Amino acid sequence: MEGINWADLFGAMDRFLLSVAGQYGGWVYATLFLIFFSETGLVFMTFLPGDSLLFVAGAVAATGAIDLWVLMLVIFIGAVLGNTCNYYIGRWLGNKVYDGTIKWIDPVALKKTHDFYERHGGKTLVLARFTPVVRSFAPLVAGAGAMDFRRFQFFNVVGAALWVLSLVGGGYLFGNVPFVKDNLGIILVVGIAAVLGPLALGAAWRAWQLWRARAKPAPVPLRIRDE
Repeated sequence: MEGINWADLFGAMDRFLLSVAGQYGGWVYATLFLIFFSETGLVFMTFLPGDSLLFVAGAVAATGAIDLWVLMLVIFIGAVLGNTCNYYIGRWLGNKVYDGTIKWIDPVALKKTHDFYERHGGKTLVLARFTPVVRSFAPLVAGAGAMDFRRFQFFNVVGAALWVLSLVGGGYLFGNVPFVKDNLGIILVVGIAAVLGPLALGAAWRAWQLWRARAKPAPVPLRIRDE
């Protein structure tokens, strides 16, 4: 695409989307599909923007430059298919995901995602949608762990729907408010914390109760003396 400044994708997303929509029309949807398919489907593409781009895309849709419903449908399909592709990659790689032989898999991100699964099980696929990096590794771990495909797809679809509706919808409604536009990064962090905070507290509470149960000394059996 000539005349498009791709650096704006990371620094001035609204200008990037308006430029693509203005010069290439419907190709803006294909561009967004590829971005979200790659960000969720290929773990070495985690550097691509996710939450912030969704919000900004919603704000751009509010100006009339992009159709809101086509936008949400395209991103939803890209996110679902990206996760599905990543699941099959994990299924194909199997235990190689964990043994360190695959150099392009970040071991720190992999461990973080594995810990997510330990705490939340299948719900990880929903929660991970709102967590950068973990979002890209969650389907890979699900595939490597041979998670049932129908169960995987249920959480995959639900997570993608909630992710797209909340962030694109939020951007459409509030993205062009000056205060929101000027403090987008902080607002997104607060919003994600509001979603994950109660779950993290619940997991910490359960871990503390388990620790207390293990630390509690075993009761000493009573002995009855024979007279």
